[in-house]
Amino acid sequence: MIEDALDHLVRGIVDNPDEVRVARREGRRGRVLEVRVHPEDLGKVIGRNGRTATALRTVVGALSGGRPVRIDFLDVDERR
Repeated sequence: MIEDALDHLVRGIVDNPDEVRVARREGRRGRVLEVRVHPEDLGKVIGRNGRTATALRTVVGALSGGRPVRIDFLDVDERR
């Protein structure tokens, strides 16, 4: 559910919504959501001084019910 909500929010921000991918993985400190976007859209998702990314993290944190969730923003070309 959280992944779908984040996917929907990010698709509304970017110019290339077909290239948005949200993947979930479990880390040592909780859930990690990897958001992959087109390289040209990375700046839009992060926003000026990180404000958009912070807002997205706030919404996801509220949806998670208090469980820790980390969000990583990557471009589609970046490997992890």
